[in-house]
Amino acid sequence: MRPILSLALLVAAVAHAAPRFPTSAAFLAQAEEAPSVPAPGAETSVPPPPAAPEPKLEAPRAPASRPEPTVPTEAAKAPSVQPALAPVQEELPVQEDTEPAVAEPAREHDVDAPVTPDDAPVLASSDEAPRTTDAQQQRLVNGAPLYNPNVSLHIVQKKRFADEGKHELALYPAVVQVNGKYTNHAGTALQYIYHLQENFGLQVTGQYNWHTNESGFNLELIDKVREQAQAASSLLLVWGAQAGVEVTPLYGKFAFLDNKLAQFSLVFSGGAGIGSTRHLIRPAMSNEVDGQRYDVPARFGDTGTKFLGSVGGGFRLQFGESYALRLEVRDLIYTARVDRVDGCNLADFDKMEAAARDPSQSFAALQLSSSCDYQRFDGVDRKTKKNYRDDIILGRDLVAEPSSDVLNNISFYAGFSFLF
Repeated sequence: MRPILSLALLVAAVAHAAPRFPTSAAFLAQAEEAPSVPAPGAETSVPPPPAAPEPKLEAPRAPASRPEPTVPTEAAKAPSVQPALAPVQEELPVQEDTEPAVAEPAREHDVDAPVTPDDAPVLASSDEAPRTTDAQQQRLVNGAPLYNPNVSLHIVQKKRFADEGKHELALYPAVVQVNGKYTNHAGTALQYIYHLQENFGLQVTGQYNWHTNESGFNLELIDKVREQAQAASSLLLVWGAQAGVEVTPLYGKFAFLDNKLAQFSLVFSGGAGIGSTRHLIRPAMSNEVDGQRYDVPARFGDTGTKFLGSVGGGFRLQFGESYALRLEVRDLIYTARVDRVDGCNLADFDKMEAAARDPSQSFAALQLSSSCDYQRFDGVDRKTKKNYRDDIILGRDLVAEPSSDVLNNISFYAGFSFLF
């Protein structure tokens, strides 16, 4: 009975509300008959968007190599219009087709990003050095090829002062022997150099040793045991003249005193010529005559000219364009053979020794060789009262056993030069 009463109440309620709310069928009929006038809004003020172009099929690209499209910074803004009441429109279904290819807008350079120059070389890989075939980029800059002279650093520079075609006059006030076993030398040298090329020159050298004597070790042997080195091993060089070449394979520069530059060169030289030699006949001694003592200096005998050669090397330090400081070590090589002293050979000394026993005998009457300077072994020194005939036997001992040797006179050269 209750279900029947509930159904009756529901029908009565629906009949009571029917005049206020039309049926859905009537509402739809009125909507179709009413004209469709859209309300003013974004749809009426903005023109419809252009039709999208047809999609173009492209080959698939790797996601990592395709850059993300740049979104324009400013988009077109629609005018601000108050939306009006408009009929509800059904949402269009979303198409699941492939997104059409849209041309990417031109990208602008970021002001903070580095700009790659147009002439920058292209790298085949990150581990490969820049390479280019552009003749402009491969041009020589100060003699060195650079791939990109606009961005590369060039540290190899030419010499500040060229030597080619210049003359150089070098003076060595101090030339000191450093390997004096039996001999001691000290002198002065003068050298002229013509720089035929930048690294090659011709030179002429003259040297005079104002101090030549046997070493203290050899003099001690003479004084204590009456022995000395062979004549050829203790031959002394008085002067030398030679011609040769000079080569400068290396050069560089350095700074000093903060703002000064000096240019240095490594030099090698070699030459050949002749030199005058002498040998000690008698060391310094004291002579006592009639109760009075006289100091007699050492007596040297001329042993003639010998072949002379030299090799050496050192540094030339150039200040400015015209002045240089030179420091070198040279080895003077000369042949040493003692068979004559003051031009007299063994036969000459034998004749003079026989004639010296008779004080009245004159050496001029002896048949001596034309080169023998017999006057150096005759007479009495007025100052020291020394009779030179006493030195005949000493000279004869030097040539009695002829000896030969090749001597190496290693000396240190310190001087300065002028370039013009």
